Formats: sequence, C-alpha cells, structure tokens
Amino acid sequence: MILQKNNIKLRALEPEDIELLYIWENNTEIWEVSNTITPFSKYIITKYVESSHLDIFEAKQLRLMIDLIGSTSDLTIGTIDLFDFDPINNRAGIGLLINDKVNRNKGYASISLKILIEYCFFTLNLNQLYCNISVDNKDSISLFKNNGFEITGEKKAWRKKGSYWINEYFLQLINPKY
Repeated sequence: MILQKNNIKLRALEPEDIELLYIWENNTEIWEVSNTITPFSKYIITKYVESSHLDIFEAKQLRLMIDLIGSTSDLTIGTIDLFDFDPINNRAGIGLLINDKVNRNKGYASISLKILIEYCFFTLNLNQLYCNISVDNKDSISLFKNNGFEITGEKKAWRKKGSYWINEYFLQLINPKY
C-alpha cells in the first residue's frame, strides 16, 4: 500500500526530519493542543527518530511525515500520529499537525487523514480511531467530523487555557466493516 493520495504522501521518519521535528515540538504555540509543557532536546528527538523503525505493535505509536508532492521536489508540511495503539481492542488515537498556517485550510489535513484512516482500517485492521479536541478548536472539529468522526463525549473543564478551563470533545470513527 502506498500512503499517497492526490498531492499528499505520508512517509516514515528520516534522519533529515530531526531539525524540523525539533522546531515543531518546541513551538509553544502548539503545546496546548499537544498537551506539552516542556521543551524537547535535540538528543531526545534524535533518539525518537532512531527508534522509529520499531513496529507499531512494539512501539505502540507511529509518526508519519506529511509531504506535499511538488513538480520538482516534495515539501514536508506536517505530521500525523497514531498514539495509544491498543492491539487488543484494535484502536488508536490520532494527532495531526499542519505546521505552517499558509498550508492550512487547503485540504492537505483532510487528505492526510483519509490516507491514515484507510491504512488503519485496511492494513492495521483497527476497529476504531479516536481523537480529543478542545471545543474551541472549530477547524479541527470540522476536519474530523467531515472525515466521519462523531463527537461521542465531552470532558468538562478538561484543559486549562490561561486562567480558565475549557471542555474537550472525544471523537470516534468506528470501522464500518465491524
């Protein structure tokens, strides 16, 4: 299976991605959605990339880079992750980042999500995917709902945002073949 559709390709991590991941993971503007509160060292990111060859069944996670396919070269525009992989209950969580705002709202995230859903349901044979999204993140809610996810729960006062608390939705996509 080639993880590619239209002008988007999902690919495994490469050593050349270390610098990009270092910048993205340490961008405090996205820490809120990634539940991060401390910076990552280049050493830790290097070790993570070096261990990315581990099978998802062993690592319990998978990170793929999102490449925009161009006429002369490809441009890495984001990353899509499977986390909390549970092979007993056949489910995993999804996280997605299109880093540069200029590449957002162009359909790249939706294509990436469609590719990953197909991979999860037909290659990994998962029963369901899920994600957690703050109720004020309208773009992400639309993205996932437009790709078949349903809001199945709401966690009250789940995330602290500045001096107040915000609710978080729990969204699920059940594999239609089950």
